[in-house]
Amino acid sequence: MKHKRLFSFANRFLPAIVCGCLLISGGCKGEVGYDTKPQAAPGPAVAVHVITARESPTMSGDEVVGTVEAVHRAVISAKVTGTITEMPVVLGTTVKQGDLLVKLSAAEISARLSKAETAVAEAKRNLDREERLLLKNASTRVTVNSMTDGYKMAEASLDEAKTMLGYCTIRAPISGVVSQKTASVGDMATVGVPLLILENTDVVQAVVAVPEAQLAAIKPGDTLAVRVPAAKVETTGTVAEIAPTGDAVSRTSLVKLDLEGGGALRPGQFVRVVIPGREVTTLTLPETAVSVFGQMERIFVVEKNIVHLRLIRSGTSRVGEIEILSGLNPGEQVVVDQSAPLIDGQPVKVMP
Repeated sequence: MKHKRLFSFANRFLPAIVCGCLLISGGCKGEVGYDTKPQAAPGPAVAVHVITARESPTMSGDEVVGTVEAVHRAVISAKVTGTITEMPVVLGTTVKQGDLLVKLSAAEISARLSKAETAVAEAKRNLDREERLLLKNASTRVTVNSMTDGYKMAEASLDEAKTMLGYCTIRAPISGVVSQKTASVGDMATVGVPLLILENTDVVQAVVAVPEAQLAAIKPGDTLAVRVPAAKVETTGTVAEIAPTGDAVSRTSLVKLDLEGGGALRPGQFVRVVIPGREVTTLTLPETAVSVFGQMERIFVVEKNIVHLRLIRSGTSRVGEIEILSGLNPGEQVVVDQSAPLIDGQPVKVMP
């Protein structure tokens, strides 16, 4: 009976005793390990250059996307049907205006040319004979005029045959690079079907679809900020053309901008263009102040010669600068350059 009472007492109060021990141990552990003060890293102070974060007025804007295209572009197709006998170019070949691109078989057209030449020679002989007879009053003016018309028609047929023969040799209408090639030697060239595409990459433009709500903010001649991520190019573009009508499905209109500094730009590249909006106040930092670690963007802020790691959220990137949306206050000093890697809580020496 005594053992049963002890067992009942243990079952009733043992959980409470265990919970109390756990709470005491947890409280003690928290008091020992809690420390809100950053610990300065050992070692000498690192020399850094800082900038004071300040707000500045800027124009807000929305980005629209598009494609880099060549201003001068030529689609090469045949004007006559024939088998391709020569094509001395491949993808990427640089050609000059007038260089041979394609040559077609010309047996039928050559035969037509020979026939036209014969007809011209015969018409000329008949005309000369009738003119001599007219001088001897052995012919009439009507006959001579008829022979003259026949001679002119034969000459026109000869010119047509020569032109058709010229169509069998296709030369570059512009200087550029072969960007597309859809036929090879031995293929049948059909009238109007593209064989090659030439693009002059020296002069390029950005073609973007601008929503109708933002179209009123731009006009021909405006200069807009342009970014081409693949080429790591940030430049400006001048609005050259604005489509007078919009797309009824997407509610956008095509806008073309002439780009500056096209050395690294190539047709087909993805491009972003900033459409200006209203003036707003933003906080910006130089690109050198922001580093990326995985999916996090971070900066180092200096307080009393100690650096503190700060996570931020960035916005629009401009030439050499990044907009800071959160994680930084105006007036704080931010490291823009350092002589050695930094860690949170490290002492630093601010250089002038």
